[in-house]
Amino acid sequence: MSQTIGDLACVIRSKNAGPFELTLDIIFHDAAAFHRVRESGVLGAAHIARLYGLPDAAVTSVHFFAPANAFKATFTRPMVSGAVGDTDVYGSQQHMPLVDVIVPDSLATAAGCE
Repeated sequence: MSQTIGDLACVIRSKNAGPFELTLDIIFHDAAAFHRVRESGVLGAAHIARLYGLPDAAVTSVHFFAPANAFKATFTRPMVSGAVGDTDVYGSQQHMPLVDVIVPDSLATAAGCE
């Protein structure tokens, strides 16, 4: 059964990393979910760029952190925080495209964040 990032994570959030960048954070339910997503490649820099409609160069960092079963990516904001026309000054609503990313079947995972 295919699952999404939303199924495998207990925390998915976005926030400003200063006025010019956004950061995405994902904390997975467990090590199995973390490894499944990392090994699938669905959260690579190029995929993040496509997901957000950005050039590849706009994604400035992508990191998986095994001790916390976590993922972090940072990219250049398409619009400076607070600029005329900015609809999310804090960058807190930008995580939603991640929720429905499909992760190919592989390892079985157990749900449940503590």
